[in-house]
Amino acid sequence: MSKPLQKVLVANRGEIAVRIIRACKD
Repeated sequence: MSKPLQKVLVANRGEIAVRIIRACKD
């Protein structure tokens, strides 16, 4: 049960990181 949750958390962190990087580039 914890592994799927970790994958979701990692995916969310990746999305947030991409958004922050795009905002910084803007």
